[in-house]
Amino acid sequence: MNMGSIKDDFKKTVCGQIELNPQGDDRFLVATPFRFSDGDHFVIALKKEGDGWVLTDEANSLMHLSYCMDVDVLEDEGNRKEIFDNSLSLFAVENRGGELVKPVVGDRFGDALFNFVQALMKVSDVSFLTRERVRSTFMEDLFAFLRKNIPPDRIQFNWKSDRDASGKYPVDARINHMRRPLFLYGVPHEDKMKDVTISLLTFEKWQLKFQSVAVFEDLQAMQKKPLARFLDVNDKPFSSFDDENKDRLSDYLREALEEA
Repeated sequence: MNMGSIKDDFKKTVCGQIELNPQGDDRFLVATPFRFSDGDHFVIALKKEGDGWVLTDEANSLMHLSYCMDVDVLEDEGNRKEIFDNSLSLFAVENRGGELVKPVVGDRFGDALFNFVQALMKVSDVSFLTRERVRSTFMEDLFAFLRKNIPPDRIQFNWKSDRDASGKYPVDARINHMRRPLFLYGVPHEDKMKDVTISLLTFEKWQLKFQSVAVFEDLQAMQKKPLARFLDVNDKPFSSFDDENKDRLSDYLREALEEA
């Protein structure tokens, strides 16, 4: 197919507001009306690859997501990764190290562009999950943060004491190789805060030597009385997991590891 026929196929299958702008040999920018929520257009290029053609976002979509979220969480197990992977597989789009690519099968250029645009729309929605769904990713995001900031030989996730045979008092992350290990908890809601309070009191009763750190999703959402009881037994609380507190937590963990 020549470029005129490809452009016509794009317009017929996707929408009439599409242009093909040549950008060097066998490479064209595909101008469409489709945008991210901030108004920026999707970046889509059509280029020759071997004996065929591919559509590519030239790694722009994940770069765009990185402005509002930590895209590293898409490499870990969890809801965001599941949504991201499903969005790609549903429309047969490949992730080549951050570049999203859709091979064109035969002369089906219009179908390829339609599927590629649909995939980019779904990928862009990853940063706009409902509040309930975002809440479920809090622990995943925290664990991903810890993996980035703590060497793997210094941390154990979902740790249980030898005295806790039934596993009633799990620690989200135990940071070890120090005089008093850090027991770090993520606290997304009040029920978890109450469970951690009981765990810390139990560890005190067992006379375990440790320091406790709690990262709240939103400390201000907690009721005053249970929060007061929790703060009585917790050594270091972080009131939220926003960017500012992520920096503080990173500094706190780095100093703790250096002092070990």
